[in-house]
Amino acid sequence: MTLNEISKVLEINCKSNIEITGLNTLLDSNSNELTFLENKKYIKDLVNTKAAAVLIKKEFLAEVPKGTIALICDEPYIKLALASKLFSQNVVEESGKDCVVDKDTTIQPNVYLGKNASIGSNCIIMAGAFIADNVSIGNNTIIYPNVSIYRDCIIGNDCIIHSGTVIGCDGFGFANTKDGKYIKIYQNGNVIIGNDVEIGANSTIDRAVFKSTIISNGVRIDNLVHIAHNCKLGVGCILTGQVGLAGSTTLHEYVVMGGQSATAGHLEIAPFTTIAARGGVTKTIKEPKKQWAGFPLMDHKTWLKLQSKITKLLK
Repeated sequence: MTLNEISKVLEINCKSNIEITGLNTLLDSNSNELTFLENKKYIKDLVNTKAAAVLIKKEFLAEVPKGTIALICDEPYIKLALASKLFSQNVVEESGKDCVVDKDTTIQPNVYLGKNASIGSNCIIMAGAFIADNVSIGNNTIIYPNVSIYRDCIIGNDCIIHSGTVIGCDGFGFANTKDGKYIKIYQNGNVIIGNDVEIGANSTIDRAVFKSTIISNGVRIDNLVHIAHNCKLGVGCILTGQVGLAGSTTLHEYVVMGGQSATAGHLEIAPFTTIAARGGVTKTIKEPKKQWAGFPLMDHKTWLKLQSKITKLLK
């Protein structure tokens, strides 16, 4: 769409006819994408944006770089939510090529195969699986019964995905108006899963708002794990039962998270970190190869000493 067409929908005055191909973050945007700034803590990202245009409040107008068009509005986040619908994909494609299935792959009965999808060689797709449009599955991968893989997602080679898991559903994204109404932010990205990844039963990996939620090679995910939109898991991470990652969490390589541990959003965890069961991560962890526990989070040895002292007090 042209920026002029988008602006009319958003009720913003703009005459530029530059073509806009999608939405993106301030730092990741290119010269054909629309971005936004709601929170002033991201001003430094605004200065470095390459976006064609930015939804922005008037107070930040002076910080908009040359070459980026400012779309001034009172509620940029609300406008972004409305714009996201303009770029949303069809729920189901009515046209396209039938799914391509490579040699020696077994497709059991009652499997749905979407348009323009592809499945590699030596795979097993069990009964009740849903493989949506434009999904790509590599070689030697096993999809157990009733797994749902939403459109545009990519699964690598040698993966195992257990029953009931959902990959690529919408992340929890809503912008609320001043009167409390929730406006859906359409999740227009996808999920990319690397090679040699195993995902337990009834886990959920949300698709990204922009770009991709990424699960790197060698990751192991237990049952009942939730990974929110735009998360990135490095090589060899382990997530055990009932772990929850909030949106845009980045785990670097070989992070281990114990049962029912969780993170707040927009933070990073250093390589080879261990989070004990029920640990709550609320801030970025920069130092690698350490063990943490508790809520609020503390060094694991300190947490053990604290539990000992509490036990003695009770006695």
